[in-house]
Amino acid sequence: MILFKNVSKIYPPNIVGIESVSLNIKPGEFVSIVGQSGTGKSTLAKLLFAEERPTRGKIEIGGWDITNIKNHEVPMLRRQIGVVFQDYKLLQRKTVYENVAFALQVAGAPPHRIREVVPLVLNIVNLHDKHGRYPNQLSGGEQQRVAIARSLVHQPKVLVADEPTGNLDTLNAREIMDLLAKINEFGTTVVLVTHDRDMVNRLRRRVITLEDGKISSDVEEGRYKL
Repeated sequence: MILFKNVSKIYPPNIVGIESVSLNIKPGEFVSIVGQSGTGKSTLAKLLFAEERPTRGKIEIGGWDITNIKNHEVPMLRRQIGVVFQDYKLLQRKTVYENVAFALQVAGAPPHRIREVVPLVLNIVNLHDKHGRYPNQLSGGEQQRVAIARSLVHQPKVLVADEPTGNLDTLNAREIMDLLAKINEFGTTVVLVTHDRDMVNRLRRRVITLEDGKISSDVEEGRYKL
């Protein structure tokens, strides 16, 4: 599903994001990418959804070589890869329903498709009863669940969650992690990028640790050790 072959990302003048990273994530896996601040986690995530391009190496997603993906192809890629960020990125003047629907509207989905899909994904994240509320009327955990619902509207093969619990308290963070695990059970490949040791250790799934831009360990059913 996801293949990195000797991938490096070097920022000018000579700052290493990641260096010579090779990994293979199989369809349906739940993988945590962990490490302390500045180890290359976010760089790896940005390479996955083509916000950044590699300096060297090769990246494949579902057999598609995205190493030198063209700008006009990026929207097509992002319909296959759902992305969730730490800061939610919700539209404050739109309701929960409208925020989720917007992701379909910009992709040109017809109204009947929007009416069909939006209630389904809101039900998955248990927000069907708050579809008419605005982001400022929701808790942080609820806002993150809206962001997750939005990421699911195209039925992505991969979900990349970049520090999704970074702004949440422990209870809300656990709810988000449980939701990601539920989505993974549906067959979606989940790549969690985080520094949250406790949340990763609750999962008992594959853990890839980055240090100084390189993979220092890759453990099945592993733990994140400082």
